[in-house]
Amino acid sequence: MTDPAKLTYPAGTPGEADLEIALHDTGRSLSFRDLRVWQLARELSIEIHRLTLEKLPRFEWHEEGSQLRRAVKSVRANIVEGFGRRRYKLELLKHLTYAEASCDEALDHLDTLVETGSLTDRAVIERVRPRLVELARCLNRFIAAVERDHESPR
Repeated sequence: MTDPAKLTYPAGTPGEADLEIALHDTGRSLSFRDLRVWQLARELSIEIHRLTLEKLPRFEWHEEGSQLRRAVKSVRANIVEGFGRRRYKLELLKHLTYAEASCDEALDHLDTLVETGSLTDRAVIERVRPRLVELARCLNRFIAAVERDHESPR
């Protein structure tokens, strides 16, 4: 997994740089896979999927572990759906907002697993939680950049 702190992003921070890809004609084929925020969500969804099956007690696989997996995968899916509807900026914003809310939900499920003692591996917690927080920040910056661009005259 790539440490988000070690990633280099072109022109601006993750989220803000994604605006150029999502909304402006760059003269090349565009894909949601080019979005840094989606790349981070993808990495986290894979890591969290594995950790919920490898680090949690069996009874949590279909309880809080399942909720955590679905929440983080929803982040990724909503970024993709919003990107697919990017011609309609309000649709893009709606799905990015859903993604941000799902990221918050994932953080809450992770906290619940820690608080209930179902997840006790400190190394995992200290690796995953900051990355979820960074993903939330990236989504917030992306939303803010789209809102600024949407309000600016073109």
